[in-house]
Amino acid sequence: MADWRPAAKPELLRLRAETLARLRRFFAARQVLEVETPLLAPATVTDVHIDSIPAELQLPGSSTRFFLQTSPEYAMKRLLAAGTGACYQICKSFRQGEAGARHNPEFTMLEWYRPGFDLVQLMDEVEQLLLDFVPQASVVRLSYRQVFLRHLEIDPHEIRLDALRELAGARLSLDGSALAATDCLQLLLAQIIEPLLPEFCFIHDYPADQAALAKIERDRSGVRVARRFELFCCGIELANGYHEELDAGELRTRFARDRQQRAQLGRTTPAPDEKLLAALEQGLPPCAGVALGVDRLLMLVAGAGSINEVLAFPIGRV
Repeated sequence: MADWRPAAKPELLRLRAETLARLRRFFAARQVLEVETPLLAPATVTDVHIDSIPAELQLPGSSTRFFLQTSPEYAMKRLLAAGTGACYQICKSFRQGEAGARHNPEFTMLEWYRPGFDLVQLMDEVEQLLLDFVPQASVVRLSYRQVFLRHLEIDPHEIRLDALRELAGARLSLDGSALAATDCLQLLLAQIIEPLLPEFCFIHDYPADQAALAKIERDRSGVRVARRFELFCCGIELANGYHEELDAGELRTRFARDRQQRAQLGRTTPAPDEKLLAALEQGLPPCAGVALGVDRLLMLVAGAGSINEVLAFPIGRV
């Protein structure tokens, strides 16, 4: 007989409900507007490392290819350009091929945008939200350069590609001769540095080629860095935030580069989201935004070792 039972225990289902209520209270107290945007859309992200789940939508007289959204980012930025002001959303998001102890193809995301905020102000607010759930947390802030200097004695913004490949090969026991610089750095961060991070830690100012949709600016040393951060809690990446890039032309260039890299890797090449670009051309207010994994927050609060423990029906139980 098929196992019909939920994976999460009743007490964790209650914890989920309480968490969602607390998140809404947090934003209501700050007068941040809750919004809803579609989970299905005809466009999707071009990010080299994220694959969308396609869906064939039957409309009267036609069949159109849509995608389950990997995050509500694009639609929320269209709302910002239309003048909604500060807004947040708690919704399902979907990513192809992501399943494991910390991943489920369908997951719950909290995403919010703050017009007028810079990266530091957004980190402050993310920390306030974390402390609402984990009052004892002491959050350290380190730059991407600092963690690589501290744990691998290299400057990730300055190291030559051949030296970086050699280091990755030696520390990770793999052939790094064909790896791109970004791949080397991401592997070293995930496998060598992350296990050594403080229990609660922001890493900020990533290499410029890891900007995604974040602004690229020069730091105090004159190096171009991406104004973005990630929050790590007890070894889990919990949140990813940007000081948002506002220039439609710059994002169009990044989308084209993404598509070229995806083609070289033999992956699908989604077309850029023209409605997002049109919204940016109209004018996105200066803002900072962040996405936070609600299921991972539940794992943190409950002390769960697997995302399956906090989901009623993870992919193996649907």
